[in-house]
Amino acid sequence: MTQARLYFAVVVFSLLTALVLACGGSAEVIPSAPSQTAVSAPTVPASWNASEALLLGTSADFPPSNFINEKGEIDGFERELGDELCRRMDVQCSWVRNDWVTIIPNLLAGDYDAIVAGMASTKERDGQIDFTQSYLPNTPSAYVALAGASDDVVNGKVAVQVNTIQQDYLEEAGITRIISLPAEDAVEAVSRGEADAVFADKIFLESFVEDSGGALIFVGPEVTFDSDHVGIGVRENDGELKSRLNAAIGAMKEDGTLNALIRKWYGEDAETF
Repeated sequence: MTQARLYFAVVVFSLLTALVLACGGSAEVIPSAPSQTAVSAPTVPASWNASEALLLGTSADFPPSNFINEKGEIDGFERELGDELCRRMDVQCSWVRNDWVTIIPNLLAGDYDAIVAGMASTKERDGQIDFTQSYLPNTPSAYVALAGASDDVVNGKVAVQVNTIQQDYLEEAGITRIISLPAEDAVEAVSRGEADAVFADKIFLESFVEDSGGALIFVGPEVTFDSDHVGIGVRENDGELKSRLNAAIGAMKEDGTLNALIRKWYGEDAETF
């Protein structure tokens, strides 16, 4: 091979490598708190190794449950919950931010070891991963619209977070004009007039209504899903991790720590265990 051809081959290989890396998963490791040690995501592990740091995945787009604060850190109820669970399990933890739509596939791919993202257990999800016991009581979903809207808007064009039990509910109810978006974008679609209402967890919508200065209001009925079980998602072969998480969650329920966290982030009137 001549020197010119060799140089051309090297350039092509470099460009292809960069393209492959750029098209990877949507997971993003977020710096941990100073007291924690950040680690790199494992390469498709068969299961979590208890001697290694535990990687917790979240979408960080669902305040006050999980979000990015002004310091660029994952924050919220689930951040505090996860950190406390790790402390009780005596393991080091790091957090990984991942898009909601790929949060289960990337758990299975080994980008992190557990999902702590307000995920409800459904028949479809149960067929892919396991869930711990619930760490949040069953709370209602609600509709929000612009001030002055009537309850009829719930039958109009409704924005909803993609791949959620709320989206499934609307589709089963025969609502045909559904806009599926990331959580915060679904609320903004109402503010911009692109949707008549948004349908989501009430605890998520409350802060938007309160901060809107009266521009947004709750409309229509509240909906409570009987099967709504919010737990931590783990791979099906991670029985030891599930067991340890269940024990830590149970201990937090028993000593009142979990209820205190719920009231801190969702208000004194929030449902507790």
